[in-house]
Amino acid sequence: MNRWWTYQKERFPLLTNGLLIAAFAAGAVGYGALVRGAAAFPVGAWAIAFPCLFLFFLQLRVADEFKDADTDRQFRPYRPVPRGLVTLTELGWVAIAAGVLQLGLSLAVGRSLVGMLGLVWAYLGLMTREFFAPRWLKARPVVYLLSHAVILPLMAGFAMACDWAIAQALPDWRMLWFCGVSYFISLSIEIGRKIRAPQDEEPGVETYTALWGVQRAAIAWLTVIWLMAIATLMAARAVGILPLGVLAVLPLLTLAMVASWRFLARPVPAWADAFQGVTGFWVLGVCLILGLVPFWVR
Repeated sequence: MNRWWTYQKERFPLLTNGLLIAAFAAGAVGYGALVRGAAAFPVGAWAIAFPCLFLFFLQLRVADEFKDADTDRQFRPYRPVPRGLVTLTELGWVAIAAGVLQLGLSLAVGRSLVGMLGLVWAYLGLMTREFFAPRWLKARPVVYLLSHAVILPLMAGFAMACDWAIAQALPDWRMLWFCGVSYFISLSIEIGRKIRAPQDEEPGVETYTALWGVQRAAIAWLTVIWLMAIATLMAARAVGILPLGVLAVLPLLTLAMVASWRFLARPVPAWADAFQGVTGFWVLGVCLILGLVPFWVR
């Protein structure tokens, strides 16, 4: 068990990831409930959505281990798989076991949820195979980024479907606003985790600061943050909680702009790491405002 504990610390921190995924699941389920006019937060739907989403993210981590196996072996031998801490076969079985649990939870809700589960799995499979065009995608990092970010709106749709299936309600087009927010969350996470200080760049390891330069990478992340802010306000407006959205977005935007400015002024590791931290605050803030807080202030 010690080696699996070491693996999670290095590649999939349970506490940090669990908190963010729990918030994301609450945001999606809660927003879906607001859209259908629910009076209370659907705890039962969240209890299904959260473990399923957690396992989706675990499967994403496993998929990345398979995709990056050759690169890690050549350029990052310190990572758990190339150094022999765990094997790809073992991780594959972990992903399969996660799928069995997801299927069981989905079936407990109803067959309609299994369809959404299959849709997320299908897209995850395409991502794992790099959409059967790995060289083409690798040569086009922006297309790679935009295409892979779609997985999070699909997960958000699955989480909202947990609520609708239990409540026996029909989907509402306003759910698309939260899917839009989810898309920008996905982009901000991906860009933020690949911003590095110049001294931390590694040969053979693709980062957005290496691809685009420090300034363009920081501006790209901040642009996505602004787009997420707009989508958040539109989502809040769609369910009648625009003032709450403004209260959440303004301090988060200030935090994002300060982090970007500090990194551009002094591109050191501490400020490069700040992008991931600020993105985490955005996930927590936006999801709580759109999915949980409206039920508390009524």
